[in-house]
Amino acid sequence: MSGNILILDDELNYLLVLEAILSDAGYKVTTLSDPEMGLAFLEESEVDVVVTDMKMPKLTGKDVLDHVKKHYSYIPVLIMTAFGSIEAAVEAMRTGAFDYITKPFSNEELLLSISKAMQFARAQQENRSLRRQIQERFGPENIVARDKSMRHVLDMVHRAAPSRSTVLVTGESGTGKELIAKAIHNQSPRKDGPFISVNCMALNPGVLESELFGHEKGSFTGAVSRRRGRFELADKGTLFLDEIGELSHDMQVKLLRVLQERSFERVGGTEAVEVDIRIVAATNRDLTKAVADGRFREDLFYRLNVVSIHLPPLRERREDIPFLAAHFLDRYARENGRELKGFSPSAMDYLSAYEWPGNVRQLENVIERCVVMCTGDTVSAEDLPPEIKDEESQFKSAVDLLPTKLDLSETLEKIEAAVIRRALVRADFVQVKAAELLNVSKSLLQYKLKKYNISAK
Repeated sequence: MSGNILILDDELNYLLVLEAILSDAGYKVTTLSDPEMGLAFLEESEVDVVVTDMKMPKLTGKDVLDHVKKHYSYIPVLIMTAFGSIEAAVEAMRTGAFDYITKPFSNEELLLSISKAMQFARAQQENRSLRRQIQERFGPENIVARDKSMRHVLDMVHRAAPSRSTVLVTGESGTGKELIAKAIHNQSPRKDGPFISVNCMALNPGVLESELFGHEKGSFTGAVSRRRGRFELADKGTLFLDEIGELSHDMQVKLLRVLQERSFERVGGTEAVEVDIRIVAATNRDLTKAVADGRFREDLFYRLNVVSIHLPPLRERREDIPFLAAHFLDRYARENGRELKGFSPSAMDYLSAYEWPGNVRQLENVIERCVVMCTGDTVSAEDLPPEIKDEESQFKSAVDLLPTKLDLSETLEKIEAAVIRRALVRADFVQVKAAELLNVSKSLLQYKLKKYNISAK
């Protein structure tokens, strides 16, 4: 196994022996007798494992350990010690040392300890790389948002992320609520901690309780060992509770207690488990109405609704559709080894005019399908699924998305606004052409645009 090892020891004989053994094993070894030089070396060089003697002039092994844990927490530190200072080495283990090696040591003992430390270092590097990829993908700067309402959402994310406050993300299914939750986590001081997600609707209440809080061995049939729940796994990080509106009354009570006391008991346990987590919850339900109907606890609602972020449906942020479509086209073209230039004007007209009942998730699925099925270098209208182009299907989609409690006048106005938006798209936002398509005067069209607050560009 290869890797970079830094060895700090004021005894030159040990440095020579260690360098010979570890170099023969395939490691790249740097030895220094001055621990202060070692700390400076860490700033400038790539190091996978640090091996340090416990007793040295200027700085002790404990001093080195504390410095590495503070500034390079991903680097494992091995403490070398004589028999008389094993207690100090054990204490160092308690404060974060990966292992300790007693002097004199056997070659096998040394190589085994180094090998384990190197495996740990590799795992830490993979975790750091994965976190960087997640931050690159889910940072607010990578969320497509040209529409004013979505720019407001990202401003809310930027302001809420540094705090410890609970966040409630609302919006229809498919609008990207988990994406916003991850953006909050990755912009927060907890970004190096875990992001744990659980769908409250996917599990029945009994299973969900064990999933959230864990269980003790023998607490129920099949509980053959203790299991940590999502709350424990999210310690020092963020717990995302999706579909929070689907929680049973009993689970609402248990969740409220955790939010109030920051502790809980595993299923079948009596010991209080304390956690340091930030809660981000999401729902596509109207929780205010659920509270009024007695289906959701008012006290829990106010605990969750400290910072509220609402995601608009895609049909209300049409300015983002071309950019989202281009974003998904680029992603899936790269994943499938395709070179696609973009969309034909007619294909983009259809995409921009569609009502998207499934929101961004549906748009993403449609674009992925287009990448797979497209035979040319540009996605044309022929490559789109039939429902995107079918007039009757589009009208039905628009009507189905209207609220159920509307009088006839309001309903007709909403349909009229949808028809005007569609005409503008087909006319490339040239108002004279749109007026011709609608068979109305330009002045009447301008009046309607102002009435319905429709952007004419």
